Amino acid sequence: MSTVQEIESAIVRLSPADREAVRDWLNELAESGAEVTESFKARIARAREELARGEPTRIRQTPTTSP
Repeated sequence: MSTVQEIESAIVRLSPADREAVRDWLNELAESGAEVTESFKARIARAREELARGEPTRIRQTPTTSP
């Protein structure tokens, strides 16, 4: 299992409040080193609205490789 897969697996098990804290931290990290586009801001706003409504968080699907 890759590090990214391990992180994704751990995030899924977090409480909504902890997921929000991780998201906020990632947002701050992204903002500190990258240009924040309007599209990115819109995705953040949409994610916040989904969390507020209690909708499940979307998880990025990672490709599986054959052994």
